Amino acid sequence: MMSENKLYTVSIYTENNTGLLNRISAIFQRRHINIESINSSISEIENVSKWTIVVKLAEDQMKKIIGQIEKQVEVIKAYYHTEEETIYQESCLFKIKSDLQFEERQIQNIIKESNARIVTVNKEFFVLEKSGRRSEIELLHRELSAFGILQFTRSGRIAVTKTPMEITKMLEAFQH
Repeated sequence: MMSENKLYTVSIYTENNTGLLNRISAIFQRRHINIESINSSISEIENVSKWTIVVKLAEDQMKKIIGQIEKQVEVIKAYYHTEEETIYQESCLFKIKSDLQFEERQIQNIIKESNARIVTVNKEFFVLEKSGRRSEIELLHRELSAFGILQFTRSGRIAVTKTPMEITKMLEAFQH
């Protein structure tokens, strides 16, 4: 019996090497799996990068992919978690025209209700920042679309797990 497709957050701890992104994305590409989002940053461990990738697929497929990812020389450890097992956020920026004077009160209400933050304001435009769940960001995008969005960008997911990760203990050996 085939398992159903679910959204998974993949955490990959790696040495910071050139070309690894291509090899990791190729693992998904060969299986015709679309990457929903990807984020790379430093991790809690010095000289170790953490990649957070969001994909939708069946768990048996996910296990195989984790195995493939861990075969990459620079990969120290890879994990996958369900939505329920992670705490996650996305971040976005909206650039909007400043001359919406007559609709300003409505925009002010949208900003306040969404807990968005004004990053910068000048004569031509203002920029809003919003962090939250994708659904919150999509709602704000729909509300602001009525006023005209000049530019919009959204980050990939950033996530931590609800349970402890044993990676830190494992990496103490790696660092010495």
